[in-house]
Amino acid sequence: MESKNLLYSLYYSWWKNIDKFIFSLIILLFLVGLFFSLVSTSLIVSDNLDTNDYSFFFKHLFFIILGITVIFIFSSIDQKKLFKYSIVVFFISLVFLLLVPLIGIEVKGSKRWIDLYFLPRFQPIELVKPFLIIFTSLILCNQKYNSIIFKYCFSFIITLSVVLLLSLQPDIGQTLLVLFSWSILIFTSGISIIFLIILFSILAIVFFYVIFFVPKFEYIKNRLISFFDSESGTYNFQSDKALESITSGGFFGKGIGEGTLKNRVPEAHTDYIISVISEEFGVIAIILILFLFLVFIYSVFKKVYFENDEKIKLILVGSISLILMQTMIHVGVNIRLFPTTGMTLPFISYGGSSIISISILSGVILNLTKRKIN
Repeated sequence: MESKNLLYSLYYSWWKNIDKFIFSLIILLFLVGLFFSLVSTSLIVSDNLDTNDYSFFFKHLFFIILGITVIFIFSSIDQKKLFKYSIVVFFISLVFLLLVPLIGIEVKGSKRWIDLYFLPRFQPIELVKPFLIIFTSLILCNQKYNSIIFKYCFSFIITLSVVLLLSLQPDIGQTLLVLFSWSILIFTSGISIIFLIILFSILAIVFFYVIFFVPKFEYIKNRLISFFDSESGTYNFQSDKALESITSGGFFGKGIGEGTLKNRVPEAHTDYIISVISEEFGVIAIILILFLFLVFIYSVFKKVYFENDEKIKLILVGSISLILMQTMIHVGVNIRLFPTTGMTLPFISYGGSSIISISILSGVILNLTKRKIN
């Protein structure tokens, strides 16, 4: 009897009130990623990791189950508690980000991961991003501070602290993603577009000075030069192979297991998953995946349009803009529209940190779009 009452309570407090269409899209996107993990990348990645054939797939499945659990937690928690706890978790995750340059694991010239004995290896920036959006939105909507300039400056200082820590790794892709998310939030909150243009002009000057005149970032400079002049270096190897794979796959693809990119590019299952899918299933598969993303983004923005609470509006806009920008960067790198940078495709790519990060964002979105019924 008690279990029945618990299920009944769960139904009314969560399932009945969440937006089932948005929830279905989230689950569908996860399942799409899991499917391609099984048929396109599982065998080759497991072989590279020297494990049994399907251990990679089962790891991906485990992360998705964990992610759905995270979605349930963040979508069911009381909104006031969500905002309160998010600030605490943000500063905890910021400490983890601070530890990366000190005890982080270096891979291909960058330190982006930490491996603590009481936690599995993870990428702290993936934990920082969702809570940075919430914290920044709360700052911009805080009624205690009358000065809008103070709110902008405070939010910029918080964002700048994340950017500086990312520059120590270095991770330019995530840096640009964080700055873009902040700019969307302050633009949505009502800042003058002229001020925003001036600010980003200054940041662009600082960015190019750091890239071209600070020795630590020389490899990024070489990557940019190589991007604009393919004869000047070999930094475009992965993007070139990714674009070749998309072209060779054509509209309908070569067929399951017939792709070669996953054998030639080390991060095919994460940073180049869209090219792996396109080579084997064709451009039609990519169009369908991007269509799912567009429907998901449109569904959330439609909720934003009818929302009256400025705080909730900002968080939703920031969350969906982050997902949109990350998707654009991933696709842009794969079709050689942008320079090579490590960026996963939300929901689809393999990676525990990435899946948990997108699950937190999804849980927050479901929490803030559910019906206001008790």
